[in-house]
Amino acid sequence: MNIGIVCYPTFGGSGVVATELGHALAKKGHKVHFITYNQPVRLDILETNIYYHEVNVKDYPLFQYQPYELALSSKMVNTVIDEKLDVLHVHYAIPHAYAAFMAKQILKDRGIHISVITTLHGTDITLVGKNPSYKEAVEFSINHSDCVTSVSESLKQQTYDFFNCRKEIRVIPNFIDLSLYEGDQNCAKANLASEGQKIVTHISNFRKLKRTQDVVKVFHGIWKEIPAKLILVGDGPERVKAEQLAKDLGMGRDVIYLGKTTEVERVLCASDLFILPSESESFGLAALEAMAAEVPVISSNAGGLPEVNIDGVTGYISPVGDIDDMVKNSLSILTDELKLAQMKQGAREQAEKFELEKILPQYENLYKEIVAVKQPVS
Repeated sequence: MNIGIVCYPTFGGSGVVATELGHALAKKGHKVHFITYNQPVRLDILETNIYYHEVNVKDYPLFQYQPYELALSSKMVNTVIDEKLDVLHVHYAIPHAYAAFMAKQILKDRGIHISVITTLHGTDITLVGKNPSYKEAVEFSINHSDCVTSVSESLKQQTYDFFNCRKEIRVIPNFIDLSLYEGDQNCAKANLASEGQKIVTHISNFRKLKRTQDVVKVFHGIWKEIPAKLILVGDGPERVKAEQLAKDLGMGRDVIYLGKTTEVERVLCASDLFILPSESESFGLAALEAMAAEVPVISSNAGGLPEVNIDGVTGYISPVGDIDDMVKNSLSILTDELKLAQMKQGAREQAEKFELEKILPQYENLYKEIVAVKQPVS
């Protein structure tokens, strides 16, 4: 099939999932066309069957905010026509689903039908989508997609709660390529921590809803009791605050900031514990990546996290903001080697439920199903 994928080209979860899905589809022989304003950070454009179509937005003084949605819709139309696409799969409702609707209408006017699948990833519904400035457009776009999927049962229910949604929403969870976490991955543990120190890790885009200062506070509770290092991976508006808090608590030498690294697998394979205390999390892809590397997870109970992190099996779940409970649970794992080993095994077994080979066929079957539905264009 010829598949168009529209996503944000950033380190965020939706962009990563869309890119990895494209790579997997390309390896199965499908031709995958990425349509976005920059090359996605994890996209290998030299891979067979992968194509990149850049959306160019002209900078006109008349506009205070450049009309990206118009440029994106036009690029979708051109790509559908030039590449004879079978389906458009848009990730993240804003503005991609809305732009896809406009592209669909333009193509319909030309006698061409294109099926549109919208995948909801989280904050496009729970945060941005609820904003009164966008709510009506998001609701309209969802209801006019040919098919809608969400990455968790929690997000599906939130969508029904927030919007007057007339579409059936199918849950297709995020996935993990377990092959990336096989073997020792050239672990850099000796470079990150001294002998006997436990390594605690957090990976995110350091937005407010990730509660990265809670990460530092939880680590402080651990650090006071046992030798440990905290590894922070990623970047964003809350990183400076987290860094300053670590210094204020006297932990500056035991907190390492790696920024936006492409060596996440090497960091995780050296880790003993992963912390994700988010106040909103539609799925928790970072937690799943940690589990694939056999790293137990300490998380909040936000959104879809309980669907991924199984309390007492793959780690522990605490209420959002309950620092003391997270510290207690962290220490119970890190100070008990038998429990640590059991939870490492439990984490890996849970990750295997989300392996790529089990999720990819769900998308392939959906594409075949939606394309098989012939719709009039006049």
